Amino acid sequence: WTCECNAPSTGSGMQMPANCSIDECIANTMTCTAAGQTCNDLDFNTVGDWTCDCVAPSTGSGTAMAATCTQVGECMANSMTCTAAGQSCDDPNTMMTGDWTCNCVAPSTGSATAMVATCVLDECVANGTTCLMGQTCNDPDQTVTGDWTCECNAPTTGSGSQMAATCVLDECVANVMTCTAAGQTCNDPNTSPATTGDWTCDCVAPSTGSGTAMAATCTQVGECMANSMTCTAAGQSCDDPNTMMTGDWTCNCVAPSTGSATAMVATCMLDECVANAATCPMGQTCNDPDQTVTGDWTCECNAPSTGSGMQAAAVCTLDECVVNTATCAAAGQGCNDPDPTTVGNWACVCIAPATGAPVVGGMATCTQVGECVANAATCTAAGQSCDDPNAMVMGDWTCNCISPATGSATAMVASCLVDECIANAAVCPMGQTCNDPDKNVMGDWTCDCNSPSTGSALNSAASCQIDECIGNAGTCASAGQLCDDVNKTATGDWKCSCVSPATGTPMVGGIATCTQVGECVANSATCTSVGQSCDDPNTMATGDWTCNCIAPSTGLAATATAATCTVNECTANAATCPMGQTCNDPNITLIGDWTCDCIAPSAGSSMQAAATCVLDECVANAATCAAVGQSCNDPDTSATGDWTCVCIAPATGTPATGGAATCTQVGECVANSATCTAVGQSCNDANMMATGDWTCNCVLPATGSATAMVANCIVDECIVNSANCPMGQTCNDPDQTTTGDWTCAWRTR
Repeated sequence: WTCECNAPSTGSGMQMPANCSIDECIANTMTCTAAGQTCNDLDFNTVGDWTCDCVAPSTGSGTAMAATCTQVGECMANSMTCTAAGQSCDDPNTMMTGDWTCNCVAPSTGSATAMVATCVLDECVANGTTCLMGQTCNDPDQTVTGDWTCECNAPTTGSGSQMAATCVLDECVANVMTCTAAGQTCNDPNTSPATTGDWTCDCVAPSTGSGTAMAATCTQVGECMANSMTCTAAGQSCDDPNTMMTGDWTCNCVAPSTGSATAMVATCMLDECVANAATCPMGQTCNDPDQTVTGDWTCECNAPSTGSGMQAAAVCTLDECVVNTATCAAAGQGCNDPDPTTVGNWACVCIAPATGAPVVGGMATCTQVGECVANAATCTAAGQSCDDPNAMVMGDWTCNCISPATGSATAMVASCLVDECIANAAVCPMGQTCNDPDKNVMGDWTCDCNSPSTGSALNSAASCQIDECIGNAGTCASAGQLCDDVNKTATGDWKCSCVSPATGTPMVGGIATCTQVGECVANSATCTSVGQSCDDPNTMATGDWTCNCIAPSTGLAATATAATCTVNECTANAATCPMGQTCNDPNITLIGDWTCDCIAPSAGSSMQAAATCVLDECVANAATCAAVGQSCNDPDTSATGDWTCVCIAPATGTPATGGAATCTQVGECVANSATCTAVGQSCNDANMMATGDWTCNCVLPATGSATAMVANCIVDECIVNSANCPMGQTCNDPDQTTTGDWTCAWRTR
């Protein structure tokens, strides 16, 4: 036994009075740090002697109060900027101006030049001893105070906010499989870490029995006496709800799993996060992607942090440039986070050839060179950097897009493209894909659920669902039965069900055995062979039996013959087609012909799956280039805004992004090219030693040429537009000397 000093005093005496001491700075340090000063308690056995001390190079001290500090250098004018934020001021070189800094007061760390610093403090340094043996101190955000916790070490669980945790040890966490493997439940009557070995496996009612630290021997009742092994072999319990009936015994999933099946093994569902969510600490979320599978749960770091841990807490990292890049890019600077496990240390960095010291938490002051001295503002105003590749050449300065954006332009602002999924893909968990539909637009990226799951979320992880009847409805319909998926967050639980008046037990994962009535006993095969159900509306009459369409198919019932059914498959499958695509079912009397078609001007189509879309911007912009006798080029059909007009040889010139280029003609084309370009044709002088042989040439995809005059051009518009006709249609251009008359028409059958 010990004598323990009462808080805030510290000390302990073994079987005797303790020698208590008190560090008064524990209670009073905020008085000092709020003024950017340090706290010092000279004698732990004396009260009222603590002091606030000025941080060098300032001088001064105050007893039991904040000091009045004498500043030096630039801090004489600027110290209030720092002390108002609880930081000290330092002027490292009093011979220079603009180099004064705000510095965080120990134990916080951080510094910034001519501005308030971002301070980082691991509160566990001071508070770690509060956590008892078997516990660990955790400070999830070192820029925030008061969020530290004591976390119980595995296999115990528990957490205490700014105090020691109360830990529990549920032995069923480690031993539950011993019980569930035999279709039994696990119980730990005393979860104190000091009490072990008392967990039991208990039989599930109506069976009886219990086993300590082992599986029990259960006494079964009713039909379970003969059939329980079918259930227990699959780790399920057996129940006979009515011992006066036969064939009604069931296999039941053991809690926390759910599910039941009559006279057969059940399909069990288990959200493992119910039992394991506590493993994921603050700032993380538990995710169980497939509730029919065990052992696949993960701890996922909450955005904007990234990281994942399989059946364990994740190691989270935060690249602060994910959220702060825009601050730097707005000034044409790069962002750097040297340590993604620490917050508050990101900095804006000058992009070469510009020079300047990085600034933590803000924009740097950059010194430009060459032509960028005069022209950098043109670039930085658009959030781009300036480069002068050759200081000896005039007019070659460029505006360059800031990574991860790409693009560059000479003596003008560039057209930038950025795939936002480069920075955000980690936000989309397993089973989801990041998609950035327009790389010219910011903030349009999504997490899309991978097929066959459906779901999408803008700028965050999606909530995915899978309707297994999308892929299996045909199996049920082929027997004239309905498909049902009771839980769209799980797999393997879809069922085929008999259509009334037929009766029968639904079958998980396959076709049910149905009992027909009336005339359907003899005639149902006529209906089920074409995926329809049979009905006998009046069993007292003959010849009135009908074949009926199975939902979602529709159609009038047909008497004594198969019905004519139609179904728009896009009703069930439209969610498979992501943003920017539409679902198309060209023939509603056929099954399996639906497609995802890219929305114009994008092109692409896929049968029963999301399409891969491409956008050749020259489809829409070729006329702009052709109007001046130039060709159009789109170097990346997955991006927008990068198309160019290109001079046609022998003319030369730099391709121009988004407009007509300036071309230099040669030979007779110097004098005559205007005749050609005025009608959207290029000029060529095949032999500059001869006169009168210059030609006007049609620009592709048009064809044709004429010497010393405008050519008669022919173009099959279907060459560039056939992709706009969906599956099942063909492109037709009736007059190839006329533009704009092409059509899409259904193929004849």
